[in-house]
Amino acid sequence: MELKPNGNHNNNNATEKSEDKEKAQVERSNWGNGLEFLMSCISVSVGLGNVWRFPFTAYENGGGAFLIPYIIVLFLIGKPMYYLEMIMGQFTSQGTVKIWSVCPGFVGVGYGQAFGTICIISYYSSLLALTLYYLFVSFQSELPWSYCREDWLNCVDSRPAEYTENLLTGLASNVSTLASNLTSSASGTGVSLLADNQTDKLQSSSEIYFLDVVIKEKLDISDGIGNPDWKLTLALLTSWVVIFLVIMRGVKSSGKAAYFLALFPYVVLIVLLIRAVTLEGAREGIIFFLEPQWGELLNPTVWKNAVVQCFFSLAVGSGPIIMFASYNRFDHGIYRDAMIVTTLDTLTSLLGGITIFAILGNLAHNLNIENIRDVVRSGTGLAFISYPDAISKFQAVPQLFSVLFFFMLFVLGIGSIVALQSTIVTIICDQFKGLRYWKVALGTSICGFLMGLVYVTPGGQWILTLVDFYGGTYVVFILAIFELAGIVWIYGLQNFCDDIEFMCNRRVSLYWRMCWSFFTPVMMIVIFIYSMVTIEPIQYSELYFPEAGNVAGWLLFGIGAAQFPLWGLWYVSRHREGSFCSSIMASLKPNEKWGPANAEVKREWQIFKSQKAAQRAAQKESSKLGFFWRKITNFCGSNI
Repeated sequence: MELKPNGNHNNNNATEKSEDKEKAQVERSNWGNGLEFLMSCISVSVGLGNVWRFPFTAYENGGGAFLIPYIIVLFLIGKPMYYLEMIMGQFTSQGTVKIWSVCPGFVGVGYGQAFGTICIISYYSSLLALTLYYLFVSFQSELPWSYCREDWLNCVDSRPAEYTENLLTGLASNVSTLASNLTSSASGTGVSLLADNQTDKLQSSSEIYFLDVVIKEKLDISDGIGNPDWKLTLALLTSWVVIFLVIMRGVKSSGKAAYFLALFPYVVLIVLLIRAVTLEGAREGIIFFLEPQWGELLNPTVWKNAVVQCFFSLAVGSGPIIMFASYNRFDHGIYRDAMIVTTLDTLTSLLGGITIFAILGNLAHNLNIENIRDVVRSGTGLAFISYPDAISKFQAVPQLFSVLFFFMLFVLGIGSIVALQSTIVTIICDQFKGLRYWKVALGTSICGFLMGLVYVTPGGQWILTLVDFYGGTYVVFILAIFELAGIVWIYGLQNFCDDIEFMCNRRVSLYWRMCWSFFTPVMMIVIFIYSMVTIEPIQYSELYFPEAGNVAGWLLFGIGAAQFPLWGLWYVSRHREGSFCSSIMASLKPNEKWGPANAEVKREWQIFKSQKAAQRAAQKESSKLGFFWRKITNFCGSNI
């Protein structure tokens, strides 16, 4: 008789231990405090895209006039998407795949976004390797890209003109005409003349250094892309070691690192801004950047590029914002954070643009070039040719500015890729609860390093351009449309707004309702269709890709976009409810896993939703006109 209670007691202990173990698996880590979350969002959203991608994109699309569509896109697409992703992550405490319990048939959106994120990670790490390479060589007594080598033809020194003039002062009076021309070009007065008199185009030493020494560029990849460069491989390995160390303990480690990753770049950027605006020619560069070309406002391509820049800069549509928000407390005030980050991102882009074009204005002044267009290069070239060229012309301690600049770029890049990598790790850990976080982080970091080797080959820049265009931009774009449609149109705007009201204890305003239900999805659909209709074969360095490259690009896009229907069909086949059509309809309704992760909070949420449903059912019994006006007031966010 006495054994029975003991047996029950042992059973109870076993049950409690089992429940505790299950609870431990379900419970999710949280940020140490709300500021860590804010700093992490700043570190991912304020990245390389603000410093080297935004300035050139603005310049290419009308200068100051680009700011108008960019700000409009920010308010109608950027902010709504950013806030929506923050809400989804915090409400469910889940990553980009698990949130689709709200509409299980759309689970492929999460997997497709993970595919796009992997594509971005693969080439983003190679940019960090280049940045780290330039950081290391900046410690030399003379910046290695600042002067020409003897075997570099048609080369113009990037170092200050006065330096070259001093070297040439002692030359004999009977030097050759070619030497006189080189002296004239080095002093900044004969560049255009020499260019006119020669068939070959003049190149700065910084350009030749990047193309021939650093990446050993291949202009024909028909015979392959070559082998990885050992120096860049070591830089790539170092970058991934840093990434792993930051993310190995999840938000416990990345949250602490976020303070430095978010704040340090601003210190360097402000220092560079103060120095840049005091350079000769800086005023002309800033005016060139801000002066609007109003005719570009009517160009649909400008609006498409504004959306792409907005997505790239804010990191929406690829998962990091959902992932970061999933580690918040359920009652955290994310509205404030969303407004701070999206506003700060835009201001940083403007700050970066002014700084960069002040430097480029000085570069044009030193080379005696009137059109700043002639000293600007896009993409990777802007970061690793134009900026080093300008830094080498600083009269006082250019090595110091070079170290600061490239360390800033490295920190900006780390902040962004840490978020992207953590997104993939979170997806895997959410799917397989038994895996240790640090082991998954280590495994994915090794895979990221191996994928990055492709980009540190002589043909790596070709692959980077291809993957960014097809695997990053368009995959993220089309899946973001499905993401918004699944939440707002399928799950329902009113349901979503009720969830926000329960979590944030505030009604959703008309601005958010109008954007989520109409402006944001419609604008994205129209711009995506336009970009698909007007798409042209991509180029690298004004050279077209071989046909096999275009086929590979479209295959990459197809794999990413196909995740949506394929996973949807998989879910329907695994959860049959009657006919095929009935199963599809069932897959578009929330399943039992949808809702807050905490069981007690979920019960309160279910009661709240039931009360809302009862109130609306009661309204149906009122007059038709009264019900109509009630629907209008509900949509506008008025109290019931």
